Amino acid sequence: MKRVRAIVVAGFGINCEQEMQAAYQKAGAQTDIIHLNDIFNERVSLSDYHIINFPGGFSFGDDLGSGKVMANKMKYKQTKNGDEFFKKLKKFVNRGKYILGICNGFQFLVKMGLLPNTMRDLHQEVTLTFNKSGKFEDRWCYLKVNKKTNTPFLKNISMIYLPIRHGEGRLIFANKKIRENIKKNNLNCMSYCNKNGKVTSKYPFNPNGSELNCAALTDKTGRIFGMMPHPEAFLSVYNHPAWTYLKRKNRNKEKGDGLRIFENIVKHVKKNYKGI
Repeated sequence: MKRVRAIVVAGFGINCEQEMQAAYQKAGAQTDIIHLNDIFNERVSLSDYHIINFPGGFSFGDDLGSGKVMANKMKYKQTKNGDEFFKKLKKFVNRGKYILGICNGFQFLVKMGLLPNTMRDLHQEVTLTFNKSGKFEDRWCYLKVNKKTNTPFLKNISMIYLPIRHGEGRLIFANKKIRENIKKNNLNCMSYCNKNGKVTSKYPFNPNGSELNCAALTDKTGRIFGMMPHPEAFLSVYNHPAWTYLKRKNRNKEKGDGLRIFENIVKHVKKNYKGI
């Protein structure tokens, strides 16, 4: 039986690629870290993979807004044979495959127009901008999953505790229509909440001031998923700031909750994608 294959994009200031590769390897996928230039130069073919992953980091130093330069590069860059890279991404998704963006990667997806894409025209509808606190936030947050979301990344997860580390994580919608479309279609798939699971705009539970307290988005297909928190930073119980407490509660617990997201998508692809 063939294995699920995941590609993790690297280069130009991305710096969480090894953690993401580790997440997929622990979840049972064959995983390659590939520099974006190698994809542009067609040394690697996206068609060989089932999941494209855009990790966190500080692409191009975030000098023109987090993720904006990288998003433009990917949206307008031509590959070696003259095709637009963005067209290859669209073809990838149209073939029933999956895209994940975390933190800086989430910023790429919204600024390319891949998320939330409520109007199906691939124009930018939302942005991720400076935190309301006016500072870089590095803390752990509780997150509640929208029960009506259809993304396989979040299957059987109701609440999760993950680290965030970003200076521009505040999600803002272009207008009321976009906001209502997101709510109507349950694309706001994960929200900041308190430890009791109550969704709240109160700081620091909502660390950045995002509208709808939104920490993650999907498109209508559920196959494109972006989030600000870092599940790849909680693969082991020992990553948790209170790991000794968790071990006292459950001595057999070794996995971190973030690993569940990667296990979900690898299991889903293996079960549902033809050719696996």
